[in-house]
Amino acid sequence: MLEARGLSKRFGALKVLSDVSLSLEPGERRVILGPNGAGKTTLFNLLAGELSPDQGAVLLGGTDITRFSVDARARAGLARSYQKNNLLPGLSVRENLSLAASIAAGRSSTLLRDSFADPGIIETTTRIAEQVSLTEWLDFEIEALAYGPRRQLELGLALATGPSVLMMDEPTSGVGPEMIGALHRLLHELPRELTLLIVEHDMDLAFDIADRVTVLDHGRVVFEGTPQEARDSTLVRDIYLGGWVDA
Repeated sequence: MLEARGLSKRFGALKVLSDVSLSLEPGERRVILGPNGAGKTTLFNLLAGELSPDQGAVLLGGTDITRFSVDARARAGLARSYQKNNLLPGLSVRENLSLAASIAAGRSSTLLRDSFADPGIIETTTRIAEQVSLTEWLDFEIEALAYGPRRQLELGLALATGPSVLMMDEPTSGVGPEMIGALHRLLHELPRELTLLIVEHDMDLAFDIADRVTVLDHGRVVFEGTPQEARDSTLVRDIYLGGWVDA
């Protein structure tokens, strides 16, 4: 479904990624782990189209999207949620979700109030709000939301675009312990046909949600396997015990 082939990226004299390859099957849950500076964010930015690789290719559903813009990749079915909230202040939860659904439906050039009244947009907004447990918050403005619900809304915005692949950058970042369990349940309840690629520092979440785990270190893939294989790996354990502090 999503494939990286030999991706490399250099910033000046610093080579951040070197010949990184990975391949996700449709519906797979893949978690990327690694220490600070391993190249995880750079890899995500290359896959999302925010950076161009020096070498290598990105494929989505067998189509080479290496030269696609971020918007073109989103239209092709690749969505990304960010480590930091990327929400529209001054609008309600409903309006944020409706706007994302409108853009995905090609209605962004019409008046927003007309798009928001469209039965299809209303249905999508209602369904996504329920999916990310924000039904009771629909008419609250963004400024009224605590950090946890904002993270849920960030996920909802990505889902509102109807992706086939969802990339999530540290979904538990900044979330208190009381929200971790809720996010675990939310991720488990996502439709199985949706392919997930997650960068995460929470090892419990990684091993709980992942079908497979990829570990980066110094810009290279150093391990790929099941969560149990990762637990049993001396290499992964050495990286973790060697001061693994993700950012």
